[in-house]
Amino acid sequence: MSGANLWRIWGFLRPYWPSLLLILAAVGVAAGLGLIPPLLVRPIIDRAIAGADRDLLAWLAGGLIAAALAAGFVGVLRSYLNTLVSQRIMFDLRMQMYTRLQAQSLRFFTEARTGELMARLTSDVAGIDTVISGTLVSILSNTLILTTTLVAMVALDWRLTVIALSLLPWLIVPTLTVGNVRRRLRARRQQQSATVNSFMAETLGVSGLVLIKTFTRERDTLRRFTTEARELMRVQIREALVGRWYFMLLGLVTSGGPAVIYFAGGLDVIAGALSVGTIVAFVALLGRLYGPATDLMSLHVDVVTSAAYFERIFEYLDLQPDIVDAPDARELADVEGHIAFERVTLEYVPGHPALREVSMEVLPGQLVALVGPSGAGKTSATYLIPRLYEATSGRVLVDGRDVRQVTMESLRRQIGYVTQETFLFHASVRDNLLIARPDATQAQLEHACRTAQIHHVIESLPRGYDTVAGERGYRLSGGEKQRLAIARIVLKDPRILLLDEATASLDTHSERAVQAALSAVMAGRTTIVIAHRLSTVLAADQILYFEGGRIVERGTHADLLALNGRYAQLYEQQFAAKGDVAAPGLRDR
Repeated sequence: MSGANLWRIWGFLRPYWPSLLLILAAVGVAAGLGLIPPLLVRPIIDRAIAGADRDLLAWLAGGLIAAALAAGFVGVLRSYLNTLVSQRIMFDLRMQMYTRLQAQSLRFFTEARTGELMARLTSDVAGIDTVISGTLVSILSNTLILTTTLVAMVALDWRLTVIALSLLPWLIVPTLTVGNVRRRLRARRQQQSATVNSFMAETLGVSGLVLIKTFTRERDTLRRFTTEARELMRVQIREALVGRWYFMLLGLVTSGGPAVIYFAGGLDVIAGALSVGTIVAFVALLGRLYGPATDLMSLHVDVVTSAAYFERIFEYLDLQPDIVDAPDARELADVEGHIAFERVTLEYVPGHPALREVSMEVLPGQLVALVGPSGAGKTSATYLIPRLYEATSGRVLVDGRDVRQVTMESLRRQIGYVTQETFLFHASVRDNLLIARPDATQAQLEHACRTAQIHHVIESLPRGYDTVAGERGYRLSGGEKQRLAIARIVLKDPRILLLDEATASLDTHSERAVQAALSAVMAGRTTIVIAHRLSTVLAADQILYFEGGRIVERGTHADLLALNGRYAQLYEQQFAAKGDVAAPGLRDR
């Protein structure tokens, strides 16, 4: 891990330095208490038992119990502080990542996989919990234990200490290689886990599930999921088993060390140079030498592999939004609703423009319809007004001000957007409405819903406004969801309305109900309507016909019929060939 990343990790730890100091103090106390039992072994054997001193034996045994109790209490305190700090740091990371993702433009989310985003926010952040709550404290704890143990061992017998230390290199040699391999496998596991999460999000979501069932693709989906899940299992197995020979060697050294000490020390006891209590105490301390040394080597592996988590997290924390407020951006206030495009070009992919030097003007209070074939650039034009995308060249103006020179929040407060497929959160109808205006009263909610002609439907629901709408609103019909979306617009009360195929997927009855609701909402507001059904736009003040990213015709319905061009052909296809009379539009004149 680079020094820069280590410094960034310290930046997350720094706000909690008082708790970290308490943890450090608890670690030090625990290390000292851990020395008491091994050191009491020698007087128990050499003095209390050998001297048949019952009182001393009782005191020394009581000391062992007291040391164990004290160590237990200190351990509980350390665990509490440890968990508190680690959870707060994870909370900070999640908040920063979520805030950074929320700041990204629509372009980022159209290119990213939902499962990948979820994996970064959940499993990656959860993965560093072990590092923060366990690894860092374990490093401090094991270092202190190792240091104090060495001091105590030297005090008991320096020659046995040299023998014990001579075995340590066998614990260190393979560590770097094993750590690098596990790091690569950890990164691979996280990537595969994100792939599995993305697949589950797509296939277990309502829309994906309906598609799979209606096309009877359950077996194919299951086969693909089996393949991805098996690959994840394979990587996890490799990660879990990597270095198994190394850890077998660790076990051999930690088990063989006491045997060597018993042999070498036993010879000294036979020669009368050492007491039995000294050897027993030394072997008890040996566990406090090899145990922390082994843990430190293992922790090194964990630290190296945890770098994959931090790198993935920092990759998202370093994301720079491609659409931001200008340094001198000002609030957009007292909006009249005058919209203008000046030679606007938009490229989703460089060299492939979705809009080509589009110029248009919408006066305050006008209804302007955008028509044309799919992929002609109509929706792309509406994306540019609230800056969901940024124009590649040209300018988009609202009341004569470039949208890039006003704050996005103040701009979007003035815009109401209704799409073909209304999204509703898995929450109550009330909560879905309050998204538009969190401080709205019940009376204001009911007024908005009456205006949108949805109040009577909500009242008939089992719990009225407190009824859960269901994921993506699947407990409501298409027309009901659209009218609920219109009610949100009424609550928001914007000056500009953008209606993208708002009635395209509705039946005739629902379409008329939604059109009636929209007519009430559009009064006095600047409105841009995208529609394939010309019956919804016949009364527009201006109709713009898009084709190939350009406006190729513009005018009123009568003007464009007289022009006898593409719009007239579209009208002929929809109405004249059937002998139908056009239905009233959104704004019945």
